[in-house]
Amino acid sequence: MIKVSSIKQYMYCPMKLYIEIHVDNRENKDYQLAIEIKKLKIDIQDMIKKNMRKIKKDMVLTEIENVLSYNIDPYIKSTTDAIKSMNLNLEVSKINEIIDNAYFSIKITALRIKQAMTILDKHAFEIMDMFFPNCMYSYLIKDNILDIIGICDKIEIIDGKYYPILLKSGKPPLKGVWRSDAIELVSNAILIEEEFDGDVYVGFVEYEKIGDRRPVVMDVELRKAYFDILHDVKEIIDNKKMPNVKKDSKKCEKCEYKDICIKNS
Repeated sequence: MIKVSSIKQYMYCPMKLYIEIHVDNRENKDYQLAIEIKKLKIDIQDMIKKNMRKIKKDMVLTEIENVLSYNIDPYIKSTTDAIKSMNLNLEVSKINEIIDNAYFSIKITALRIKQAMTILDKHAFEIMDMFFPNCMYSYLIKDNILDIIGICDKIEIIDGKYYPILLKSGKPPLKGVWRSDAIELVSNAILIEEEFDGDVYVGFVEYEKIGDRRPVVMDVELRKAYFDILHDVKEIIDNKKMPNVKKDSKKCEKCEYKDICIKNS
């Protein structure tokens, strides 16, 4: 089966996907590390949600932040220690990024909760659904017809409709979403449509660095682009078709396959 992560890799660099699948014989732990980090981020959001139940409408902003932050630090430390014990290359800079993003999210959430409680004159536990709709996390879906498998970061369910949510820690564009993020999101949307037998018209990309959620309409143009890319990915994986790619100095310099790529170009 084609992994959604392979589509994501193709969007970053088709040649990197080719080398990873057909040339590199080393054990690649990047995928497992990415999964563990996403699980950690989801657990942090779940802890913030549980802590929110303890917030009262007469609390000041600093009190709200302290309540939402309860037990976050020790959990991040114990989890990142466990990830490192799996011999996964979790760098200190990445741990610091996870911590910074968690506390930025807490500050934004605290401000929104305070505003909502003031306007509605309600305690936090009474307005939970405004901030945390019914949802599923890290949901694995297989589509046997398209021969695709993927893990949806988050699926929100509102009034019987399913909305895929893509969680991203990288820098967002000034407007809209990155093309690669839109393609990954529509891939999740198509999997959800098959799994739950319903149409998905819109999804969202959450850029954690700025605490912003941006909508993506699942229109015909985006779906067509996705299936074109899926065809190319299958050609690389199933038929070993070597892609023609333009070199990108920024990407190529950081790539662990740059020496192999030069030999094959």
